[in-house]
Amino acid sequence: MQGGLSWLLIALLGAALLVAAFGDWRTREIPNGLNAAIAVMAIPFWWSTGLGLWPDVPLQLALGAGVFALFAIAFRFGAMGGGDVKMLAAIALWLPFAEIVKLLAIMSIAGGVLTVAMVAAHRLSKAAGRPEIPYGIAIAFGGFWLIGERFLNQFV
Repeated sequence: MQGGLSWLLIALLGAALLVAAFGDWRTREIPNGLNAAIAVMAIPFWWSTGLGLWPDVPLQLALGAGVFALFAIAFRFGAMGGGDVKMLAAIALWLPFAEIVKLLAIMSIAGGVLTVAMVAAHRLSKAAGRPEIPYGIAIAFGGFWLIGERFLNQFV
């Protein structure tokens, strides 16, 4: 990481993740504009960290597209919302492959805990139908975990 601009952009990413998590909790929706902002902010982040135009930038774009394609399948079968899929793809633009794998692992664990809690609350309230899981919270949790690692690892 090269300096102040990188940290500013990471702080903006953190703020966007926070907005997404709270918005998903309240409305069960992550706005397209917010996901677009997360994706677009990756471009100056690449520049601020010295990411090369070739082959690094096309690789990041391919990683983002791959994450989108993978989770679009989950969307197709009703396992995730469209905003969740777009948010994951936008965050993937910020991360190298190994970090994307970490994000997905952390997100999956957090999502499992969130799902169990939401299902239990739904059953205890004896509500009809299936509960809607605000998975943006789990995605944001994974993003915050990686931001925290990045911040804390600079002191090692």
